Amino acid sequence: MESIKCLIIGGGPAGYTAAIYAARAAMDPVLYEGNQPGGQLTTTTVVENFPGFPGGVDANTLMTQMRSQAAGLGADIRRGNIVKVDFSSHPLKLFTDRKEELLADTVIIATGATAKYLGLPSEEKFKGMGVSACATCDGFFYRKKDVAVVGGGDTACEEATYLASLCRKVYMIVRRDVFRASEAMQKKVLETPNIEVLWNCNTQEVLGDASGVTGVRLLRKDGTVFDIAVDGFFLAIGHHPNSDVFKEWVETDEQGYIVTRAKTTQTNVPGVFAAGDVQDPDYRQAVAAAASGCKAAIDAKNFLK
Repeated sequence: MESIKCLIIGGGPAGYTAAIYAARAAMDPVLYEGNQPGGQLTTTTVVENFPGFPGGVDANTLMTQMRSQAAGLGADIRRGNIVKVDFSSHPLKLFTDRKEELLADTVIIATGATAKYLGLPSEEKFKGMGVSACATCDGFFYRKKDVAVVGGGDTACEEATYLASLCRKVYMIVRRDVFRASEAMQKKVLETPNIEVLWNCNTQEVLGDASGVTGVRLLRKDGTVFDIAVDGFFLAIGHHPNSDVFKEWVETDEQGYIVTRAKTTQTNVPGVFAAGDVQDPDYRQAVAAAASGCKAAIDAKNFLK
């Protein structure tokens, strides 16, 4: 059984930033990276909206540099997952996928959220090559081009209107004959001239070649199959916060996002903090995740005092 002063779960911008601050605060942080070191950002290519990189930066390079910075300051970064926790008493108990038992004075949950995809092989094939789950992250690369957005809720409408400000044409692929979005968002979409809504349609296949996405094959409810030519294919059917392991102990909202106290990263469990997309259903940006990782480390340090 190992005792740890500050245990960080998750290897994305929030987790690595928390490790940087915790290491500099002499908290001897141990970080478990999980199955996707670098987090969701590693599914994209160039990041142009992270401060300090006027020419943009390769997403994997950015995450590698964050990881190296944390390790260089003394953070103990480990591969592996936390598969079970017991937050009923202090020190906090956690169990790894290698059947190791850990005792932690503080825990920072930075496990992120997973974008929901349609599950198509062609969709997986073109991830990072025209398939994206973040219009704010990747929309810039499709200026004056044609793109498609899948979804009919508020998020899809928001993504579509954002992309419409950059792109020549935006197709919205909606599987029903109505939106699920609020009236205000529906009105905004329907009044945007370069958005075309394709009702009663499901995506059969993402089309492409060695250069990336070139189109989408759609199946209409009446059985009609047709293709549209696009350069980008955006998923806007929601995210799943990676909070399941903690739900027995940590308060979450109806979507599963961890609830934190106003203006802090503190959860309902003393000594347990949450940072990044696992507690953020609204912004989902690397810079916002990094900022909350900083806050979590400071909150954890103050708790230890």
